[in-house]
Amino acid sequence: MSRIGKMPIKLLAGVEAKMQDNFLIIKGAKGEIKCQIHPDVQLDIDAGNSEIRVSVKDAENKKDRALWGLFRSIIANMVIGVTSGFEKKLEINGIGYKAAASGSKLVLNVGYSHPVEFILPVGINAKVEANVITIMGVDKQLVGEVAANIRKIRKPEPYLGKGIKYLDEVLRHKVGKSGAKTSS
Repeated sequence: MSRIGKMPIKLLAGVEAKMQDNFLIIKGAKGEIKCQIHPDVQLDIDAGNSEIRVSVKDAENKKDRALWGLFRSIIANMVIGVTSGFEKKLEINGIGYKAAASGSKLVLNVGYSHPVEFILPVGINAKVEANVITIMGVDKQLVGEVAANIRKIRKPEPYLGKGIKYLDEVLRHKVGKSGAKTSS
């Protein structure tokens, strides 16, 4: 039996969950998320819309048990996303490196001969304050993917630390070349 999968998911006030075809749709204050449910996973949505229980067709099958915990975690993240949302913070380090957010576009000046325009997908918002970019959205997977793609534009280099890194990321700096030693 899956230890994570058997725990019920509590739906907070203002959160609705419903099954439509093979999709679970969760609506909340921040928005709506839709997720396709695997055929071996079964959902039991409480009549009062207060909790969701996840189960699988065959609890003895190893692959079904893996799906059990996976889908329970995905659904729990969906509920958290529509109530409070997710965010990732990126920090820009380097002389002349800057970012600007305008609508669904993020313009990055990170040492290339031209500014890099990053188009934000639907459901993702970005906010820039000084040298910190905040990526916000209701879908945890999409927020992480967008943050990783922005970081990929100019990864932090190990000698001076210039580039785009996660705010809580710790970089290991390398020692550069030592100057020619002269003996007198």
